[in-house]
This record gives sequence, C-alpha cells and structure tokens, in this order.
Amino acid sequence: MPYVNIKVTKENGTPTTEQKEALIAGVTKLLNEVLGKNPATTVVVIDEVECENWGIAGENILKRRKKGL
Repeated sequence: MPYVNIKVTKENGTPTTEQKEALIAGVTKLLNEVLGKNPATTVVVIDEVECENWGIAGENILKRRKKGL
C-alpha cells in the first residue's frame, strides 16, 4: 500500500479543492503507471502548512517572500 504525503504552504485559498483533487488523482495514476501500484490501495495525504511554520535557509516563507525570494 503506497502512502504519499504532499506538504504545501497554505496561503490565500491555495491550493484549491480542485487542485488537491488533481494532485491526488495524478500521484495515484503515476504510481500505477511507473510502479504498477494498485490505485485502490494507494493513499495520498495533502498537508497544508501555515507559511510561518515553513522555513528555508533559516527564515520562514513569509519573510522570504517579502524580500522577493
């Protein structure tokens, strides 16, 4: 049973429900096509992380985006 955990930043309504559905369907299809995994037993979880809880290079995303990074 494959388990895939996708983590994305939560900001201004993104990702949308439609985008999440596309990610779940796409990852499930990819695992089936590439590894022959059964879609009926493939689990995909999407975690939305607040930007202040996501850091790169010692800074959270909010600070980096304000700097244009």
